Amino acid sequence: MSQQVRTGYATADDGTELYWRAVGQGPRLICCNGVGVSTFFWRYLVEHFRDRFTVVVWDYRAHGRSRRAFDPHSADLSIGRHAQDLHAVLEATGPSSERVIFVGHSMGCQVLLEHHLRYPERTRALIPMLGTAGGALTTFGGWSGSIYVFKAIHKLLFKAGPITTQLMRPALHSPLAWPFARKFKLVDPLYTNKEDLQHYVQHMASIDPRVFIESVMQLNDHNVWDDLPSIDRPTLVIAAENDTFTPIWCARDMAGAIPAAELLVLADASHAALIEQPETINHRLERFFRERLAVEEDIRATGG
Repeated sequence: MSQQVRTGYATADDGTELYWRAVGQGPRLICCNGVGVSTFFWRYLVEHFRDRFTVVVWDYRAHGRSRRAFDPHSADLSIGRHAQDLHAVLEATGPSSERVIFVGHSMGCQVLLEHHLRYPERTRALIPMLGTAGGALTTFGGWSGSIYVFKAIHKLLFKAGPITTQLMRPALHSPLAWPFARKFKLVDPLYTNKEDLQHYVQHMASIDPRVFIESVMQLNDHNVWDDLPSIDRPTLVIAAENDTFTPIWCARDMAGAIPAAELLVLADASHAALIEQPETINHRLERFFRERLAVEEDIRATGG
């Protein structure tokens, strides 16, 4: 089977150009990033499944190779906005009649859930991993008071203005970034490749901190918990035992509320499990596709 690579830009309904990259040939599997992250976190999933799927990765507005120039005071960085952008990417990368598998990491969970609720006919399966269904800042770190910390940071960054970028960029590029991430268990030091984390740090250093914190705040304004029982597509919810951002109970409650959902809890994994335990994740996805989606039939139909 061809393992072709295509790149391009989808145009959102407000004219924003959104970068996408499609690898492989076959049924589409579209990946939605976490906030502040570009497409690099999906590298292991892309390499594993590119021989059977068209794996699509893309950048949110103000991220990666998508349009970056946004006024942090007025830009729409809501989950609803990202869901509409996802739909533009969906339409740009394949047939409008195709039902697609959506995978989301962290904020990407909320994006794919919102998109499904708006366009349920386009969903074949959902794989939300290491995220929640809304109100993310009230559960961050397992502490309901974390929302007030984020509000304080938001106020501080916007009061400081553009100088925040000049102050934070050197810190992110500092040699201390890697030891800091390990010390505070932002990643699992035994499983994480330093190079993988470096891609994240470099991307974060390129983002206006005000755009980032505004995007984070929007995670709390979005909430679809009450809509989960209406989801009738095969769903695999993935959580991590040592996720200091999203508590395991969020994933358990999501899986319990969605009628067709299964749950995978990754032992000894953090919020960065995508780059810590890719083999385990990919193996479980293989089983999910085989048992719940009969993907082999689709692959044969496309000439694989």
